[in-house]
Amino acid sequence: MASDEQTLALFQTRVRDLLLQFNRLKQENDELYAMVDQNEREISDLRGKLEQKCDEYEALKMMKMLEVSDEDIEVTKGRLSRLIRDVNKCITILSEQK
Repeated sequence: MASDEQTLALFQTRVRDLLLQFNRLKQENDELYAMVDQNEREISDLRGKLEQKCDEYEALKMMKMLEVSDEDIEVTKGRLSRLIRDVNKCITILSEQK
């Protein structure tokens, strides 16, 4: 009988240990699920921010294409001045030939 009591006591101890381990694992599982949910929310937020930044980048690229810099204006003014001088020279030459 003592052997049966020892076996029963050992069984009870193992069952208690298994219940404790189950509770620890269940708590750990709940914590991991909470972390996964938090990470999914963070990923969703980051995707939204990324999409917004991509839109802003595209808008900036478009503005840059439309932007006229001071250097471009000066270069264009120089070209126009040269063209005007050439036209004036042509007018002068034509006037002299009459």
